[in-house]
Amino acid sequence: MGIMSKIISGGGQNTTDEYLDLDIEGVESSRGATEMNVRIATLSGQQDVVAIKDAVYDGDLVIADITRHTTKDSTMERIVDDLRQVAEEVDGDMAYNGDEQIIIAPTGVAVARQKLN
Repeated sequence: MGIMSKIISGGGQNTTDEYLDLDIEGVESSRGATEMNVRIATLSGQQDVVAIKDAVYDGDLVIADITRHTTKDSTMERIVDDLRQVAEEVDGDMAYNGDEQIIIAPTGVAVARQKLN
């Protein structure tokens, strides 16, 4: 399965190398400096929460892979509580994307609860 197939279908575990850097001339100059980035994280344990919190405090949206935990896991409950508190502190939002991801949004960004299709 090629990289684009994985991106489109959402299948497989992607590595950092599989995210393509698209060289589009003039994009940054026409938009100015990027104010928010979308960051990808993997939650393996409590130690991963610090980097996610820092990213959200810096104004980035974080999509965290939680497939290594069940949502009923006590460690995961503590992690979710910590992340929910951060989202509230920055007046952002947080939502589950199935049992696989948590989306933590920064100030002024809401996560829509309805799917596009």
